[in-house]
Amino acid sequence: MPKTRINCPNCRQPIMADIDQLFDVNQDPTAKQRILSGAFNIAQCPNCGYQGMIATPIIYHDANKELLLTYFPPELNMPVNEQERMIGPLINQIVNRLPQAQRKAYLLRPQATLTLQSMAERILEADGITREMIQAQQQRLNLLQRLINTPPEMLDEVAKQEDALIDSDFFNILNQLIEAAMAQGDENSARRLADMQKHLLPITTAGRELEQQSKEVEAAIKSLQDAGRNLTREKLLDLAIEAPTETRLQVLTSLARPGMDYQFFQTLSERIDKASGEEKDKLTQLRDRLLQLTSEVDRQVEARTQQSRQLLNAILKEEDITEAAQEALPSIDEFFVQVLNAELAAARSSGNLQKLEKLQKIVDVLQQASAPPPEVALIEELLDAPDEKTRQAWFEEHREEVTPEFLDTIMALLAQAQSGEDNELLTRLQEVYRSALRFSMQANLKK
Repeated sequence: MPKTRINCPNCRQPIMADIDQLFDVNQDPTAKQRILSGAFNIAQCPNCGYQGMIATPIIYHDANKELLLTYFPPELNMPVNEQERMIGPLINQIVNRLPQAQRKAYLLRPQATLTLQSMAERILEADGITREMIQAQQQRLNLLQRLINTPPEMLDEVAKQEDALIDSDFFNILNQLIEAAMAQGDENSARRLADMQKHLLPITTAGRELEQQSKEVEAAIKSLQDAGRNLTREKLLDLAIEAPTETRLQVLTSLARPGMDYQFFQTLSERIDKASGEEKDKLTQLRDRLLQLTSEVDRQVEARTQQSRQLLNAILKEEDITEAAQEALPSIDEFFVQVLNAELAAARSSGNLQKLEKLQKIVDVLQQASAPPPEVALIEELLDAPDEKTRQAWFEEHREEVTPEFLDTIMALLAQAQSGEDNELLTRLQEVYRSALRFSMQANLKK
């Protein structure tokens, strides 16, 4: 995003800020998420310390939903003819990017929104998320805050009263909050929320259903793991036939989709031909259901692959590819990596060195983002130390690198090891942590 010179809203001194007026989903797959999160057009003034959103006209476009929205901050006090003069070039930019077949009448009638909140609601409505659904989500958030402040001895009673509102969406929100707390290093909040989740699961209707689904998922995974290298199409078919619940069947289909190919269904059809009576009906119904499930999986994979392809194309169009890739990191997943690898192979095959250079910049960003912090490499060296004397000698040699961040990394690895089954690694990490803590305390005392 290019830097724009503006005047600070507070002290009026000129500052540089990232200002974006056009959010086009077809050009930038992250545009919708940025609008909905409100994380855009934020400026910070080095002169007076002001930090906040800059008031500027906004245009949002989604060609697939034929959605063109505009927002003009009321504080700009801009007359209608001036508004039209400003959005004209931006809409022309949208139109020029679209293929001729997608240039439709809605582009001539942009919908004005009075607030950014109403723009967000309009975007969500186009996704099938109504205002009532948004209000219900807010109710879940309010209940979650209430439960956090509820004394432990009253938690069961409140959960019983609000059982209908403590649904799967409620637990999804709770999971997101736990993950956010862990990402921010707030272990106390993460532990408190996790303890509340653990308490609510067995005492709520939705919680018990989720627990049952979790058991089915674990059972499906275990059945595939038990088969291991001996997992043939015939064995996979047996697992599908023996699946006791719909959830088990769905998980098997999702995890083993590559094995449910033409030959798999041919084997199933042969069994149907040999069967009779109720068994024939059961196998026929299973085939119909598996065809539905595999089609759903394929559609989801294709949709996510297409989104990843759009994101990659949007990054490649940016002038600073490295910066664009870094900004897109939260949206990058295994589907993006697969698309990226395919494009790399195609560029090498065709000898397109210019595109290959651009793609390599994205690869470099991903490798840098996935690399473990330097503290991990240091800890690995310590884990190889045979005794305390060797560890202390190592600490003396790396005195400047024994920082609070170094100790925090050991603690994080300890927490992971405690939830695993490698007791030897846990013991060694505990020894390393005690040694590091002792050395750090001694160094602080000397200071």
